[in-house]
Amino acid sequence: MSTYVRHSHIRAVHRVISTQWRAGIAQRRTLHHHQAPVEGSNSEQTFRLAVKDNISATGYPTTCASNILAGNNIPFDATIVRQLRQRGAVISGKTGMDEFGMGTHSTTSAFESVHNVLGLEKYSAGGSSGGSAIAVRKGEAELALGTDTGGSVRMPAAYTGTVGFKPSYGMLSRWGVVPYANSLDTVGLVARTVGPIGSAIIEQGLYQEHDHNDPTSLPSEVRRRCTAERRGYKPWNPAQEGAIQGLTFGIPIEYNIQELDSRIRQGWLAAAQKIEELGGRVVPVSLPSTKNALSAYYVIAPAEAASNLSKYDGIRYGRRSSEHPSDSFNGILYSKTREAGFGSEVKRRILLGSYTLSSEAMDNYFIQAQKVRRLVKRDFNRVFKLSDPLQDQQPFDLSDMEDSIQLENKLGPAQVDFLLCPTAPTTPPLLENVMKQTPLDSYMNDVFTVPASLAGLPAISIPMDIPVDPTNEEERLLNFGGLQVIGQYWDDARLLSVAGMLLPHISKHKLAAI
Repeated sequence: MSTYVRHSHIRAVHRVISTQWRAGIAQRRTLHHHQAPVEGSNSEQTFRLAVKDNISATGYPTTCASNILAGNNIPFDATIVRQLRQRGAVISGKTGMDEFGMGTHSTTSAFESVHNVLGLEKYSAGGSSGGSAIAVRKGEAELALGTDTGGSVRMPAAYTGTVGFKPSYGMLSRWGVVPYANSLDTVGLVARTVGPIGSAIIEQGLYQEHDHNDPTSLPSEVRRRCTAERRGYKPWNPAQEGAIQGLTFGIPIEYNIQELDSRIRQGWLAAAQKIEELGGRVVPVSLPSTKNALSAYYVIAPAEAASNLSKYDGIRYGRRSSEHPSDSFNGILYSKTREAGFGSEVKRRILLGSYTLSSEAMDNYFIQAQKVRRLVKRDFNRVFKLSDPLQDQQPFDLSDMEDSIQLENKLGPAQVDFLLCPTAPTTPPLLENVMKQTPLDSYMNDVFTVPASLAGLPAISIPMDIPVDPTNEEERLLNFGGLQVIGQYWDDARLLSVAGMLLPHISKHKLAAI
């Protein structure tokens, strides 16, 4: 069914918009060591691949930027690493990150924080996959692997002027990835342009490969059915499928928040205008459950994290504390190990997650958050023209619609091909200011990226130009923002094609390597 009104001119949209030991060293050098492709590689072309420090790669420690895993070696490649090695990847090194992926600015590492580059060293590189974005930004890798739980690939891309892609949940295997929140974790990719990402996932067929080791990996039969309902996979022709003419893009009115930087808002509007110039249609849409998405995420993700991290006790997994004669404290065998091994942000989320899973709080928090998650997914399904291949289509209840959204016809408001919104509400903040932020302030940065993660949808962040005051030195440095494009489930091929076509029209700045 339908969802949002189509205004034929950009004026309506204008009203909507206007109304950390190993990971630290990895940041200093960002990458180190060089490794030959594995035997059996079926690709004649090689490329350098940077791997986030929570994804296993033989020959490199996997520490998740945490003291509790310092020096930890996993004796096998993650499935995604093995797949890319078979396609010619040469592992350049492991990259810095937030501890266990918990953070927004790559500053919670136990070893050393990640910072931006190329004159922006005082600014945040985003998180938690900040090191992966920096490796690409510095030209030390053509492609980088990260993990995206609530925006951890897209946010660094927005802060570094690179491209960050989160595929549909279940498309890429998570086997060999140290989990944070199982129902949200997605392996993502970062590159300087959309091309290398589309080539790896679509052209080289990663989207077709089921991994029996990963229970969240979509089965082969379901993959074939989903692909048959989508365009752009076979043949992979981004120039043809990326044509913007005739497509409808939706701008969620709920994303025009008070905290949105005015320059980011203007860049968002300029991108919408450019889409109309290219023959696309831009309409306002409503995602009413968005206002509760961030709260739901920060209940669900810590709850799953508390469960996943319970095994790090120095007995089964993790480095045991040796600072005291006994690890036992008041009868708790592993208390000293976990106290010394985890950083403050990880402890905070473990405590929060443990509480929301407790018998006294589960009904009021965790169960309610899961209900919000279903509403978020329902909102997206109502907006998109394409139906979700994994769910039955639901009728649109007009009583749920915002008053500002007009009906397209008697069936309801207009539907869209893609959603368009900022990736981050601001340009990269100063690291000095980041350190002064409260946890709640930091969590707010994920407000635009979390909804797609809750719904398991593909989303990509591409750089966009924003207005600059030539007399303002900081604005001249921070002359870019991140534009996020979100598609329906398993519409990854068309999303990548459209993003690749749109990028040169909204970003005129060429990335220069160090």
